[in-house]
Amino acid sequence: MNDKMITIGELAKRSGVAASALRFYEDAGLLHSTRTSGRQRQFSRDVLRRVGFIRVAQSIGLRLEEIRAALSTLPENRTPTKQDWERLSRSWRPLLQQRIDSLTALRDQLSSCIGCGCLSLQKCALYNPEDIAQTRGNGPRYLLGDNPAEAPAGRTIRIARDD
Repeated sequence: MNDKMITIGELAKRSGVAASALRFYEDAGLLHSTRTSGRQRQFSRDVLRRVGFIRVAQSIGLRLEEIRAALSTLPENRTPTKQDWERLSRSWRPLLQQRIDSLTALRDQLSSCIGCGCLSLQKCALYNPEDIAQTRGNGPRYLLGDNPAEAPAGRTIRIARDD
């Protein structure tokens, strides 16, 4: 075997990522392998760094499609360099800041909104009559910061909050 190539088992062991996940990454176009005459997957050793890149990107909340898009900017599917990481991580900062802001708002409102037992639908930030908030996206839209007073045309919602 070429000393620059490793098997999927060795890649799994060295990266700490299950072989099934590595096969999934390959099917998703994030990794590339070659096959031996016996059809065994072989990866170049630099794929270890690429797997590390994928895992770090996942740990900061990026979806596989975002990771694939980032990796597709690299020539010939090569492993990201330090300069690549710096460029890509800069491009992700606005997305990360938006997620941080959303989580901070959720944390700050969590104890007063979920399971509060207030029994007052006129004061609850989760109250969503006729499911009108669905036009703004998934999740608890008012708790995430959408303004209930800005209902779609033809619908007016008045919700008073205890602050």
